[in-house]
Amino acid sequence: MGLGAAAAAFPGTPQAQAAPTSFTETVDLSHALYEGFPTFSGEKWFTVEHLVTFAKDKVNLNRWTIVEHSGTHMDAPIHFSADGLTADLIPISDLIVPVAVINIASRVAENADTSLTPDDIKAWEAKNGPLPEGCCVVMNSGWHKLLDDPKFTGNDGEKRNHTPGFHVETAQFLIGERNVKGIGVDTLSLDTGLNSGGAFPVHYEWLGSGR
Repeated sequence: MGLGAAAAAFPGTPQAQAAPTSFTETVDLSHALYEGFPTFSGEKWFTVEHLVTFAKDKVNLNRWTIVEHSGTHMDAPIHFSADGLTADLIPISDLIVPVAVINIASRVAENADTSLTPDDIKAWEAKNGPLPEGCCVVMNSGWHKLLDDPKFTGNDGEKRNHTPGFHVETAQFLIGERNVKGIGVDTLSLDTGLNSGGAFPVHYEWLGSGR
């Protein structure tokens, strides 16, 4: 999804009851997937085998081997819940929604372990008005610019990852006090890197709520 790494969606109102959505511009926020694309585990999650080539056979045909959550992708609720929706069951109307981009890049430049907080949401609303109904809230931390840099994974050599993400209180705030269908990041995880070593509070909170 999105700016670079992960997103999560929420099944909402049926298509027939949803408010009309219109737009005048489309923006591709995805990265091109390639062998060696950074992964959460550090392992190679994507490979391409050239089964047939145009030079030899006048046809190009490849076999992909891919682990879920490689490259730009979406987290469905089932990822961190026992019985949440799988990606194929999420209504398409919940995947074409307004986006609110909240920029915390200046703070991230000073502290890679920082997170998007409820105060960041409120500051955005003070400037732009209430979050659009049924929107996706996307964190722009500037981290996507590091994709080809070893810093992208945030690994400090001691099995700790220093990357920004959502604060769990922000997930709770958006679930309880706003009508938001999804959240997105430009890193490898919705959680901060230091919370992605097993705790994953934002993943469990957000995806566990069905979003």
